[in-house]
Amino acid sequence: MTQTVLPEYDAARLDRFLRVLLPEAGLRHRRRLCEDGRVLVNGIVRGPSFKVRPGQDVELMDHDSGAQNHDVRIVGRCDGFAAVFKPHGMHSAVIAGREDGTVEAMLPDLFPAENPVLLNRLDGPTSGIVLVALNRDARLQYERAQEAGELRKYYYARVQGRMMQSTVVRDRLDMANRKKTRLTDDVDPDSARWTEVEPIECGMEADSTLVRCLIRRGARHQIRAHLSGTGHPIVGDVLYGGPEASRLFLHHYFVEGPGFSFVVDDDFS
Repeated sequence: MTQTVLPEYDAARLDRFLRVLLPEAGLRHRRRLCEDGRVLVNGIVRGPSFKVRPGQDVELMDHDSGAQNHDVRIVGRCDGFAAVFKPHGMHSAVIAGREDGTVEAMLPDLFPAENPVLLNRLDGPTSGIVLVALNRDARLQYERAQEAGELRKYYYARVQGRMMQSTVVRDRLDMANRKKTRLTDDVDPDSARWTEVEPIECGMEADSTLVRCLIRRGARHQIRAHLSGTGHPIVGDVLYGGPEASRLFLHHYFVEGPGFSFVVDDDFS
């Protein structure tokens, strides 16, 4: 769904201009679409406060389409667990009042002979692995491992600037009543909520670094907030101060726990 900006909308905020495309949607929903990386201006993801200009093309990426749903696929199965690839720009879990266009809504079709339960979530703009329990024992095993900090979840991210050394970000996160997770001045006493960051390679032409991140338990926006706190926000993460780009460059590529491990690649790096 694409709309060219007319002169009367010059300098309008993007989340307000979206009313032209979505006349029935509220402002909160339109902002969320921008924050989830589903709104492009001339092919580049823009945040809700971006000021549009006449002649620009505003595109709303429709991830309920069949083409997008076909990107969702089973990565592997092991001992009651399965891994599913979620493309960026698609929600993991069913949203209140709307059940279509999510990985969770597709699980009965992906696993028709079983009772699949979604075990983890990724932010809408993040790509990668979401885990599924295919029976009750697997679900309970995952919950125990999660609580004990026995899971290892690896992500690739492309961050702004040159990161030259590995680091462990220990800041405690404040997620209360906020769309944006805030770093506190305290060290989190639970090491399972720390983020380990290792630089992999620096971009030769762009001022950016590909990094590998490891988390064990995880919290909402943990990697995004922690990387921003180091002064190296993720490319495309306008919510946390990153430069605008065609997508959020964050991908969950590997997960392992008691009795299972899964890996899936993405080509963003």
